[in-house]
Amino acid sequence: MGAILNGMARHGGGIPYGATFFIFSDYMRPSIRLAALMGCRVAYVFTHDSIGVGEDGPTHQPVEHLASLRAMPNLHVVRPADANETTVAWKMALERTQGPTLIVLTRQKIPVLPPETVFRGDGAGRGAYVVAEAEGGKPAVLLLATGSEVSVAIGARKLLAEEGIPARVVSMPCWERFEEQEADYRDAVLPPEVTARVSVEAGATFGWERYVGSGGASVGVDRFGASAPADRLFRELGVTPEKVRDRAISVLAAAKGGKGA
Repeated sequence: MGAILNGMARHGGGIPYGATFFIFSDYMRPSIRLAALMGCRVAYVFTHDSIGVGEDGPTHQPVEHLASLRAMPNLHVVRPADANETTVAWKMALERTQGPTLIVLTRQKIPVLPPETVFRGDGAGRGAYVVAEAEGGKPAVLLLATGSEVSVAIGARKLLAEEGIPARVVSMPCWERFEEQEADYRDAVLPPEVTARVSVEAGATFGWERYVGSGGASVGVDRFGASAPADRLFRELGVTPEKVRDRAISVLAAAKGGKGA
């Protein structure tokens, strides 16, 4: 399928796309790499994107795939948080002419974000944006998330607010597009002075240090999955609002301790 998409793209006359389970990107990787190398205008739609495929067992649960594909030059990897961000992902894929775009979708049900938030200022289309601002507009901690874990981060923000800690939630559907933005925009979304940061993604945490820094933390899955319903797996592996809250409190305490030293 991947080779056919490349051939269609090189021939011209249309924008080809193909779709399958995210885990099967392993089999398509050579063709994806060639599409990126040749600058083919191809869209990939991969579903069942995490340990949320619990009933299918660990063999069908992609863990390291997001990190490995983000490492590929000239490939845009987009992991939308809901239906609204998915429309933006499609727009990004159709408008990009210099290389392939990979859209990664979840299987489990997730809340739909307010469209006025997702589409405000083309934030989602710029790769990352503030999806839920801290109370008072001055965050003490940043919660960075993609895909189905954006709702987890939003839940953690509420728990932190109950502790009197203002937290900003940033949805980062496409790292590559975010890196293309001007420095002022990137700093507005991720203020350099806020060093207490926690990333949330149901996959390998490798790569997130770019955004959370040495003083931050990552909530993710640095092991293979297991056979169990999705809800139980997320609880067992610690990808929950409560876990994110606890990590945020920890990194915030460490940041304050460092300033006082």
